[in-house]
Amino acid sequence: MYWKEPEISKIYEALTAISDGRVEIYGNGSDKAKVWSSSRNKYYDVSYNPAGKLIMSNDNSAYYTGTLSWPMVAFLMANGKIKYNPVLLKPLKGIIWKEINQRYKNDFPKAADSVLEDLKSKGHDINLIKKGAEEIYGETLKMKLGYLGKRMPPPKGW
Repeated sequence: MYWKEPEISKIYEALTAISDGRVEIYGNGSDKAKVWSSSRNKYYDVSYNPAGKLIMSNDNSAYYTGTLSWPMVAFLMANGKIKYNPVLLKPLKGIIWKEINQRYKNDFPKAADSVLEDLKSKGHDINLIKKGAEEIYGETLKMKLGYLGKRMPPPKGW
């Protein structure tokens, strides 16, 4: 079984996790990670089997919707499986996505649009950021990743 396609807005969350240094890779062959939430009050466990093209995370999107999630994408980026332009990191640093997503009632595209508009107002090149996110998204979809075991319930906390 393959993961459902993520919202492209989730790529921005993955970039923020990389920018904030919230991805801690460990394990034999760097096949596991703890990916901390934007509030840093909890972390998600990510496991990866490159030979089988399988991945698993215990976050909400993975567990409840079967969707490839931002912690998985952040892991793949941090582990060098998905290439990205490091220029994308600085503008997205320090964004507390949980708060923004809640403000927009988990309408993730609207939340991402509001972040991009804010970045634009601060003088950032959002066309460059959008293009970079689209490239990462395309690479993510090409991977066609399947489930590594059963879906796991997410951790408690905010």
